Amino acid sequence: MSSIPHVTYCTQHTVYMARKKVNLAWIANDSTRRATFKKRRKGLMKKVSELSTLCDVKACMIVYGPQEPHPEVWPSVPEATRVLARFKSMPEMEQCKKMMNQEGFLRQRVAKLQEQLRKQARENRELEVALLVHEGLAGRSLDDVSIEDATSLAWMVEMKAKVVHDRIERVRKEHVAAALRTAEAAVATREKTPVEAAMEALQRQDWFMEVMNPNDHNVMFGGGDETIPSYIDHSSPWLDPYYPLN
Repeated sequence: MSSIPHVTYCTQHTVYMARKKVNLAWIANDSTRRATFKKRRKGLMKKVSELSTLCDVKACMIVYGPQEPHPEVWPSVPEATRVLARFKSMPEMEQCKKMMNQEGFLRQRVAKLQEQLRKQARENRELEVALLVHEGLAGRSLDDVSIEDATSLAWMVEMKAKVVHDRIERVRKEHVAAALRTAEAAVATREKTPVEAAMEALQRQDWFMEVMNPNDHNVMFGGGDETIPSYIDHSSPWLDPYYPLN
């Protein structure tokens, strides 16, 4: 018997570990701080290079390192000089439009955190009032609540009632609109009654009489010269009610 070769397929799995949260504080250890500086500077230059290539923008970066006689410049000193010259030629208002220093960055960060804190406080307050409402519905006496809690409770009840009222009004309008559409469709599709058909025939007869000339027994169409003679012979003796007695 011929031997059948066995083929083994190996699949390489890449495991991504969650990055530890970095403590944004000054690194006291000298060697660790220097290694971190070089690593972060290299990564920052890579990011600037990617930004310039992907978005086709002019960018430069100058980093002064501690105990280094010359700064690290990207992409080169002449190119960085041209970018800085273009920046300085802009009006001062345009230069400072999106500029941010360390103090401005910290102020922006603090304002953002304060807004998040206020939002969380509002959500916590709404949850507390909702819990108070449920407890009141369950039979708890609300005589011992504070003025602040009572005010918040009254506000929440009013808002919930308004939501219910708006929902009822919206559903009522939807039902009225649906009923009107159904009635219009029924009127458009139903057959005419004999009375309605007779009324329509009378309306057409009135229109026909309006286009006739009362001084002539001819019918005029469109005001033209052509006429259609009347088919009624008014000189016929059969139209005389006293014939043949007269």
